[in-house]
Amino acid sequence: MNNTMEYKGYVGSVEFSEEDGLFYGKVMGIRALISYEGATAAELVSDFHGAVEDYLALCAETHQEPERAYKGSFNVRISPELHKQAVVFAAAHNMSLNSFVERSIQQAVHAR
Repeated sequence: MNNTMEYKGYVGSVEFSEEDGLFYGKVMGIRALISYEGATAAELVSDFHGAVEDYLALCAETHQEPERAYKGSFNVRISPELHKQAVVFAAAHNMSLNSFVERSIQQAVHAR
């Protein structure tokens, strides 16, 4: 089962409230709060698409650039010792630290 969905490059979460009997979610990876809900999966998807369309229309109306999630740059906090080990490993394998981290993440994502 997948707990995300995608529309026009935006990724939305999928949650369920047993108490309310509703599916709900929000667009992930951007500062703007874009939320949606539905009593059925089809309603949830439709409301998600509508929420993204409304957001894009509001941005166009106000002449603002829509936020884009996942620009390819992020900060990671790790222990100083692990940081040192990663730098040493990358240097020993003639790689930049960025290349090593990217390769490691690719391997982890594809292994699942």
